[in-house]
Amino acid sequence: MESDKFQYVREHVREVPDFPKKGILFLDVTTIVKDAKAFNLCIEYLAENFGNEKIDYIAGIESRGFIFGAALAHKLNVGFIPIRKPNKLPAETIKETYSLEYGTDTIEMHADALKSGDRVLVIDDLLATGGTAVAACNLVKRVGAEVVAAAFIIELDPLKGREKIENNDVKVVSMLHYDLD
Repeated sequence: MESDKFQYVREHVREVPDFPKKGILFLDVTTIVKDAKAFNLCIEYLAENFGNEKIDYIAGIESRGFIFGAALAHKLNVGFIPIRKPNKLPAETIKETYSLEYGTDTIEMHADALKSGDRVLVIDDLLATGGTAVAACNLVKRVGAEVVAAAFIIELDPLKGREKIENNDVKVVSMLHYDLD
C-alpha cells in the first residue's frame, strides 16, 4: 500500500499520451515541481534515503535530473555536477555513448568535475530502459569516482532499467513505480 505522500506525488504526475510519438505515454514531472508540496516530498524522500550516506556530489542528468539533483545537493549540502548532452559544457569533457532502441546518444561531463575517491549520487527524473543512467554512471566511474547509487522519482518497471544499472554494481532507489498497464 502506497503511503499518502507517495500518492500525493503520484497525483501530480501528468500523463501525456502519444508524446513524443504515437503509442508513448509520457510521464511529465513538471507538474510535480510546479506543486511546492509534491516537489518537497520528492526531495525529502531522496534526502531520507541518502542523508546518512557519505556523498560528495550529486550528478544530475540533463535536463530534469538538474531540477531534482540541484535541490537535493542543496538539501544535503554537497556539490552538483551536470551531465549534459554534447556540446553544452564549456571546458574539456569526457563522453559516453550508449544505445537507444533507434540508434545511439551521447552524454558528457567536465573532465575535471570529479576526482578519484569522490562519492557520487547519480539522479534523473525517470528510469526507463536504463541506458542514459548506465552511461552517466560510467562517466563517473571513468574518472575514478564511486557511484553510491542512482536515484529516480519514477521507475517504469516493465522496461527493466533497474537490472541494467544493478548489473553494473550500482544501487537503485526510485520513489514511484509504474507497471504501464
